[in-house]
Amino acid sequence: MHEDGKIDYVEMPGGALPETKAFYTAAFGWSFVDYGPSYAAFNEGLDGGFDADGAPTPLVILYAHDLEAMQAKVEAAGGVVVKPIFGFPGGRRFHFRDPAGNELGVWSET
Repeated sequence: MHEDGKIDYVEMPGGALPETKAFYTAAFGWSFVDYGPSYAAFNEGLDGGFDADGAPTPLVILYAHDLEAMQAKVEAAGGVVVKPIFGFPGGRRFHFRDPAGNELGVWSET
């Protein structure tokens, strides 16, 4: 069950995606669902994915039932939106930087 403001997903750099997937499969027995040639999702205790085209650092993603309301709360608390709300397969999300400079995402199914 998804809860507002809770860590819900982690995206990590995918690099050479076939090799990355092979490593995690061999070392830990992970399995993947591919979403195109540059993204592979996993569900191994915490949902996440490897993004071969994404940022060079991991991205923690929180959940929100009401994405616009959560964006307003983030901005009111001092967060800076660095990627406005956009759609992706499975929902919508935005990215923000916190006062320490960390980039996080917030997603919603609607």
